[in-house]
Amino acid sequence: MTDPRLFAPQDTPRLFHLPPGADFAGQLVAGLRARLEGHPPEAAARVTVLVNTRRMQRRLREVWDAGPPALLPRLRLITDLALDPLGPGAEAQPPVPPLRRRLELAQLIGRLIEAEPDLAPRAALYDLADSLARLMDEMQGEGVDPDAIEALDVTDQSGHWQRSLRFLRLVQGWFGPDQPPDLEARQRLVVEHLAQGWRDHPPAGPMIVAGSTGSRGATQLLMQAVARLEQGAVVLPGFDADQPQAVWDRLDEALTAEDHPQYRFAVLLRGLGMTAGQVAPWTDAPPADPARNRLISLSLRPAPVTDQWRAEGAALGDLGAATARMTLVEAQGPRAEAEAIALGLRMAIEQGRRAMLITPDRMLTRQVAAALGRWGITPDDSAGMPLPLSAPGRFLRQVAMLGPKPGAAALLALLKHPLTWTGADRGMHLLNAQALELHLRRQGCAPTPAAIRDWANGAEAKEAWGPWADWLTGALESGAPHAGPLPLAERIAAHLEQASLWAGPTPVLWDEQAGRAARRAMDDFAAAADAGGDVGAGDYLTLLEGVLRQGEVRDRDTGHPLVLIRGTLEARVEQADLTILGGLNEGSWPEPAAPDPWLNRALRRQAGLLLPERQIGLSAHDFMQSVAAPEVWLTRATRSSDAPTVPSRWLNRLTNLLDGLPDQGGREALAAMRERGSLWAGRAAALSAPERAVPPAPRPSPRPPVAHRPSQLPVTGITRLIRDPYAVYARYILRLYPQGPLTPQPDALLRGTVLHAIYERFIEGGTPPDAPDAQARLLKVADAVLAEEVPWPVQRRLWHARIARSAPAFLSGEVARQARATPSLFEQQGRAEIASLGFTLTAKADRIDLGDSGGWIYDYKTGTPPSDKEQRAFEKQLLLEAAILERAGFGETGPMRVAGAAFIGVGRVPKVVPAPLDDLPPGRVWEELTQLIARWQEPQRGYSARMAVRETAFEGDYDHLARSGEWDLTTKASPEDVG
Repeated sequence: MTDPRLFAPQDTPRLFHLPPGADFAGQLVAGLRARLEGHPPEAAARVTVLVNTRRMQRRLREVWDAGPPALLPRLRLITDLALDPLGPGAEAQPPVPPLRRRLELAQLIGRLIEAEPDLAPRAALYDLADSLARLMDEMQGEGVDPDAIEALDVTDQSGHWQRSLRFLRLVQGWFGPDQPPDLEARQRLVVEHLAQGWRDHPPAGPMIVAGSTGSRGATQLLMQAVARLEQGAVVLPGFDADQPQAVWDRLDEALTAEDHPQYRFAVLLRGLGMTAGQVAPWTDAPPADPARNRLISLSLRPAPVTDQWRAEGAALGDLGAATARMTLVEAQGPRAEAEAIALGLRMAIEQGRRAMLITPDRMLTRQVAAALGRWGITPDDSAGMPLPLSAPGRFLRQVAMLGPKPGAAALLALLKHPLTWTGADRGMHLLNAQALELHLRRQGCAPTPAAIRDWANGAEAKEAWGPWADWLTGALESGAPHAGPLPLAERIAAHLEQASLWAGPTPVLWDEQAGRAARRAMDDFAAAADAGGDVGAGDYLTLLEGVLRQGEVRDRDTGHPLVLIRGTLEARVEQADLTILGGLNEGSWPEPAAPDPWLNRALRRQAGLLLPERQIGLSAHDFMQSVAAPEVWLTRATRSSDAPTVPSRWLNRLTNLLDGLPDQGGREALAAMRERGSLWAGRAAALSAPERAVPPAPRPSPRPPVAHRPSQLPVTGITRLIRDPYAVYARYILRLYPQGPLTPQPDALLRGTVLHAIYERFIEGGTPPDAPDAQARLLKVADAVLAEEVPWPVQRRLWHARIARSAPAFLSGEVARQARATPSLFEQQGRAEIASLGFTLTAKADRIDLGDSGGWIYDYKTGTPPSDKEQRAFEKQLLLEAAILERAGFGETGPMRVAGAAFIGVGRVPKVVPAPLDDLPPGRVWEELTQLIARWQEPQRGYSARMAVRETAFEGDYDHLARSGEWDLTTKASPEDVG
């Protein structure tokens, strides 16, 4: 009769291992099939295999189904034990969904922040809830009671621990026996029930835990319990059988060894009372490269290791053989690294080999995917796209960001979203949105429903605007009733209703993979909404973004079957002919330990929680398995965008070990690895290099026909004509005008307008500048104007302070000015013609005072007034206004002698700079203007760019059009006939 037992009896717990680099799924199935030989067919169905990821579960099914035909073992997830309603611990309540727990926590945290606003900003509401929920899960998984946290010995001088305790005490009530458990709590409860029940009643069939490192407390308990079963076994992945027992013995302290790749196995061995030599191989299949495994094992020994490197390095033999299929790519930057990786992946495709990029750096994977797009290759990326970055995720966030009073930028971003108003007439929708944008930029108004209706019904309105504006205002007004706090369920329903309105009559919001993922996320959100309480619009946006961050969009059917991009966890499941370990820099692989806002490293150790180095140790284990693949590339960028990078600690150890073993050919092996990497980096650089050099654009000097040159300019345009003629060409000939910002800003233009209005209103009010209360009245006028024109409270106060600082100097100067003449004209338009040239000069004088001696022209400057030298050469504004005044160009004043002109500086340093009228009288200025305009009417004269700019770092409105980045001020202008 066939022995029904799968495993032979033994006195010690049953642990098996597969070495780094082994095809874990394939070898696990091979070993199981070998042990089932001679058993009846139904024996396989009695075997239960517990794995740690769904991807491993699917992979085992694929390998088993590949044949030969046999009944399938029961493949279960370890985490599914907590969800079994009929399993051990079934009397406990079902686990609370994670999202519901986070919403409950968000409510409690929100109330705490309301009571003590200095504890945290409300914008961190969901992040705090998520972080606290993760800590709670960890406490339950590791069996740490809240009393252990309260009992921690803390010397807190800053009060941080007391603030943390206020948050930590929020979760105490959920640790009671009568409370519904979280997933981790129920997982541990189930595992404890299983372990206790198996002592007297072992499971009916064989049980195997495969592929887990036991990094969490509940999983570690399960592995120990299964290993002790008569027909139980644990198969460890990436177990380092080459590591001496003396090294295993040193992995006994989490504070110093948690970041070692084999630390979790050492904990398991100590818990079972075993040594590393008692862990048997699961199959006889050798690793892909035993010599390389020994090299990697030695390089990753726990510090200090130099003595072991010297003592054991000689036993490694010829290192050239161990590294023959290893390539080290040290690219100059992230882009160069991505292009080299993409080229290697394409090479594998052409050879018909399977290639896999493994990296935790999602930016690098996006760059590689973009580089592969050059050849039309879409990789099979396990991470997919974060749901908030997908089109439906962005759409839902943008709808929620509108609020009852949306800004122009937020509104236009939503109107241009590809999921807004989808259908046959989307083209007309985009044209209408563009017209509205131009209107908002020109007018600088808020996009209120009333303003949009006025625009749609205005003098320049088009027929298509009316119905579209009705839809737009209706969609905007739909959000108005939801301004205050609402129950979360009502707010979610209102948000989805608004999203439907914005999506238009033929919505595609919930279509395809991304839409379905967004729909599931919102359905889960709505299902847990009763735990969220009442939330305002701001808190709702915070919660929504937190919920969407938990989702991803994957499409397994679109990727190339030979090109895989995997994270470090997913890579444990699959094998490839070429494995590329990318982003091997500190801060990327390993990623830095996540900051813990609640407990520091020492307190975590004291409480029995996991240390931050746990994640680094898991990454080290992933590296150890991946680098043992048959053919491996190790890639890194030597520089980031702005600084040199530091190589990953594991890569650094490997290169140092090779460099320190010259007798074994280590230095030659390292040089060969780098040479192979340089070859591929060079090929990628050559592929990206342009076929021919593109010459820089010349410094432009367009020469349009004389008939098209401006026949009218303002006095400020004359300054442009002298300093930057190209700006005159672009503005007055091409008629290109800079668009205003979507959201008005307190810029220099507004500051000048406001200060002009203040001084004009004060002077028109008739208050004598030497009156005792003159300064008080000036500041009162300033308050009124600032309240009308400046909606930014901080900016109002800053500008008010500036006016108060300059007021004494302005008033004292005003006494002298008003003693000479009476302020008579403000913001006065003027013009004068050069009849012989058919040219008109226009101006707008800030202020003209009239007196017995003649007219006085003043211009307020919020910045630094032009100096005397600048006025003589470039800044002709006051001199030209004086010439216009003498020619009766300002209203009904008639021809008038100009007694004086000056710039009145009202900025940080009050200063009055007179115009040099004595040396440059109006008559002479007008003659020079006539000569200047005559020169510009010569066909051969071009409008050269930046001829005499005041500051070389200055950026004009038309510098991008002139392509000024491709030439400098030393470049000779290149005249070109245009038009």
